[in-house]
Amino acid sequence: MSTSIKTFVFFDLETTGLPQDNPKVTEICLVAVHRCSVENPPRDPATGVPQLPRILDKLCLFMDPGKTVTPKAAEITGLNNINLAKSEKQTFDARTVALIQEFLQRQAQPVCLVAHNGNGYDFPLLKAELVHQGQDLVGQVYCLDTMKALRDLDDYDCPPGGSYTLSALYRRFFKEDPKDSHFAEGDVLAMLVIFLYKASELLEWASTKCGTWAAVKPMYNVQLQQTG
Repeated sequence: MSTSIKTFVFFDLETTGLPQDNPKVTEICLVAVHRCSVENPPRDPATGVPQLPRILDKLCLFMDPGKTVTPKAAEITGLNNINLAKSEKQTFDARTVALIQEFLQRQAQPVCLVAHNGNGYDFPLLKAELVHQGQDLVGQVYCLDTMKALRDLDDYDCPPGGSYTLSALYRRFFKEDPKDSHFAEGDVLAMLVIFLYKASELLEWASTKCGTWAAVKPMYNVQLQQTG
């Protein structure tokens, strides 16, 4: 099946811990880019490195996870139960879901969610948070894991044993470290620049190999949020 995506929504989650911890979200960032900006990105005239498109829709939210942030996650992300509580952040609730839904629905359709290691982490965790609220994304939403896609494309481009972390790929392509690693927006923008750098190959890959949101399973079993 060939799919022509109109909008790519790059997103990243910061969380309380690893999959075995049944994590909860502490930060989410979504950046929507129309296909026309992906196909023809501006480039630095000196280096040829893709520049961020002028037209980007962004939704970035912090939230109280309702459970303890592990020490390692707090060290990596800079987010912990104390600073989130002091900032009076709300939980991932029905209003959060409504914001995400509206953000996606106002984009040109169809939409594809893009996350690095999305199949292994971001997609199933977002699904778990939605299921906890008794909700799900509506409409035909596609999914693209940039880690999987770049592995598939790298038969000719990656040295044996090469790393596919976001930071390692950024260094490989641009010879410098990405900015603001493990800040959700920083990781999203680094992923977007990598996507733009490999746009022609990734767009072709996405046309036949991206998955569907409907096929994503929750990371772990959750109970529906009690209301009323």
